[in-house]
Order: sequence, then C-alpha cells, then structure tokens
Amino acid sequence: MSKDNNNFVKEITNIEDDFAKWYTDIVLKADLADYTDTKGCIAIKPYGYAIWENIQKYADKKFKKVGVKNIYLPVLIPESLLNKEKEHVEGFAPEVAWVTMGGNEKLEEKLCIRPTSETMFSVLYSKWVKSWRDLPMIYNQWCNVLRWEKETRPFLRSREFLWQEGHTVHETAEEAQKLTLKMLDTYAEIIEELLAIPVIKGRKTEKEKFAGAEATYTVETLMHDGRALQSGTSHYFGQNFTKPFNVKFQTREGKEEYAYQTSWGISTRLIGGVIMAHGDNRGLKLPPKVAPIQAVIVPVAMQKEGVKEKAEELYNKLSEEFRMEIDTRDNYTPGYKFNDWEMRGVPVRIEIGPRDIENGVCVFVRRDTSEKITVKLEEVSLKLEETLDKIQDNMFNECKNRMLEKTTTAQDMDEFIKNINENQGYVKAMWCGNEECENKIKELTGAHSRCIPFKKENISDKCVCCGKPAKEFVIWGRQY
Repeated sequence: MSKDNNNFVKEITNIEDDFAKWYTDIVLKADLADYTDTKGCIAIKPYGYAIWENIQKYADKKFKKVGVKNIYLPVLIPESLLNKEKEHVEGFAPEVAWVTMGGNEKLEEKLCIRPTSETMFSVLYSKWVKSWRDLPMIYNQWCNVLRWEKETRPFLRSREFLWQEGHTVHETAEEAQKLTLKMLDTYAEIIEELLAIPVIKGRKTEKEKFAGAEATYTVETLMHDGRALQSGTSHYFGQNFTKPFNVKFQTREGKEEYAYQTSWGISTRLIGGVIMAHGDNRGLKLPPKVAPIQAVIVPVAMQKEGVKEKAEELYNKLSEEFRMEIDTRDNYTPGYKFNDWEMRGVPVRIEIGPRDIENGVCVFVRRDTSEKITVKLEEVSLKLEETLDKIQDNMFNECKNRMLEKTTTAQDMDEFIKNINENQGYVKAMWCGNEECENKIKELTGAHSRCIPFKKENISDKCVCCGKPAKEFVIWGRQY
C-alpha cells in the first residue's frame, strides 16, 4: 500500500469496527454534507445536492409518465387545519414545530411548520373539487419539511429534510388504490434502476402504518450492516381526510359523494441509503446512473509535454456524453488524487500518462472492483458506456446477493433471536396478527415488522412468537 493510500484510509473508520462512525466519516470526508449551528439540521454541500438533483430528475420524469403535476403549497399550516384529522394530528404531535410570533406580535393562531401536507392539500381540494369532471387531481410538490426529531443523523434522520410529497384525489376507491400501488411500483423502479438497491414491496402492519391512512405500502431496503431502511411509502387514505375536510364532488349520477385520497413520498434519506448499501472502507461508492461525476480523468506525469493537453482533449470529447471531471491540480500527487476520487465514489477513473499517449491508450479503473482496463483512445466513448453499464449491474447484484445472505427464516423465538444476532438482516417469520406479539418481538430482538410482503411464503402455520395459528407472512428487521 502506498504512503498516500495508507494515510488516506486512516481518516475513515473501518466499516466492520464502527458502522455508525464509518457512515459519518463518509458523509463528511466525501464532502456530501456538514453540520450547522442549527441543531439537528445539516447543510447539503454541492456534491451531496447533485446526487439529490439526479434522484429528483429521474423520479420527476417517471412521475410525469403517471400523470403527476407539480405544484407548491405554503410551509406554514394553521393549527385549526392540523386538528381536523384527529388520528393524523396525534401521530405527528411530538414532531411538530410551531410559529407563535410574527415579528414582535403574538399570532392569533399558531402556525405549524409543515411536517407533511395532507391537511393543506385537503382543504385546498375542498375548494378545487366540484364535479367528477375535475377528477382525478394527481399533484406533487418538491419541498422541505420539518420534524422535531430527538436523535438525528445526516440524511437518514434530520429535523429539516428535502422530499417530494404526492397528494391525489379520486372519484372511486378502486382508482385511488390503483394509484397508491402504481406509485409504490414507481418507487421500486427508481431505487432499483437508479440507485442499484434491491427492494422488497409490501404492506405495513396496522401498528406501523401512517397516521390517518387506511393502508400504508412500503419499499424496504437492506443496508451493509443488515439493518433495514424504509426507502419510500405510499398511503391509501380512502375518505379519512375527505370527510373531515369536506372534499365532495357531484357524481356522474348527479349525487354528492366524498372523494378518495392518496399520498406518497421519498426523501433525501435515499442518499443515506446509497452510502450505507454500497460504501466500503475506501469510501463512497456511487452507481453510475446517480453519480454526479461518472468518470474522472487523472493525468499522470502532468508536467511532461503534451500530457495535460491530451487529457483535456479526452475530457472535451467525453463530457459531451458523460458527466465528467478532470483533475489538473498540481499541488497533489497522483496517488492522493486516486484516493480522493475513490473516496468520492466516482465509478470510473481514467488514467493517462506519457507512455499511454505513445501507445494510443488510456487506463480505466473501476471503483466497484478496482479492475484496470486498457482502452484504445479511439474506442474510449464506447468502452466507457459499456463499463458504466457493467458497474451499475454489478453494484445491484452485489447488493442483492448480500440481501439474500442476510435473510433467514424462523419458526420460533429462539431461532428468531439466534438468527438476528448472528446474521443481522431480514428474518422471515409467520405472525398471528396480534399487536402484542409484534411488540414482544421488538422487545426481545429490537426488530420491527418491516412489511407484509406481496410475495407470500408459508414458513409454518404457527406464529413465531406465541405459537397460535398464523395469519400473515411478515419480514422483520432492525431499522434505521
């Protein structure tokens, strides 16, 4: 190991020694975000925000294919609106931040800083929806929200974060339910195709569902350390919000009826998911499709005649097709630069020096495998495209294989406890449907019900906790 390499790696905690510290080291060292003077809130730096922009662009394009239209609503919500849906308010009450003063004057009515916008959308839909001809309204907003979290961690759980929240209103229950599941499928596509992380789709238990929803559906992902990350949710509300907010419409038969609603969201938490699902002891590892920089050119022996110029020529050619960077810093050694770009997770490093130029080649170094590939300069565009595709596929498959390795089954609590302690990950087990057993499993193992998967398996006919007849096949796991 070179001196440059040795010193660089010392700055990162070993992933197996302290996963939480490793994660924080990556966030800071890879220049994704920083802490601020506002407790519990982070500053997302340009490199981190570029990842979010790529997620946003990819997701927004898929949303629009479903018929989603973007709008924007106020960040402040009157207390009277929040109180209209009792279950929803009770679910969010501990996390709500309130504005009570405007300048030097006390407000007549408290305003909450939105933790989510169901209430604001609902009151507006009560104004905008008059007839079945107005439906459906399939709206989304890209915005920030504020939740007064007690324990925070960059991207995974911060008081203020960025997200999108879709809120739709429909003529029939069937149409709303169909849209709820369609958006869940869309999230699965985004996470698997763009972020190269496999998902499990399913329904949340009654205990774990969103406050105010009739049903909550989730896409669950598994991180390197075997903990689960809820990566996106889609909620079917039925008429739970339209009735208290009086969202009525005239039906095709001329009658008056309450509409049906949904809501769904993903957030900057996905950046945390990318770090934890793919990163290693070299740092961040980014799938090419979401990487802000897909390849970086590092000229070697840059002081020698023609090297810098050839590197710049190569950069100009490739930057027309790919997200590129060229490192012409003259105050760092090539070894330091190699380590720096590996830390930042750039999928491909392109090295070019005097001997490469003489031979009409350059060298690709893959971030995912460290494989070195000699490429003819005239073939560089085609080979880079091929290499990026291979990296994207390989990163997905690595994640999927890890998920399979960290998935076990349990027929009783002894087996459950043994499996999750020895091989932390998903545990597949049957459940009687009783919340007491769900709570008992959490108490004994620290595992929550992740979801009731759409793909059913019959592990046994008895509940893993109490031994009574099983009603549901459930995936369990410790969570972030």
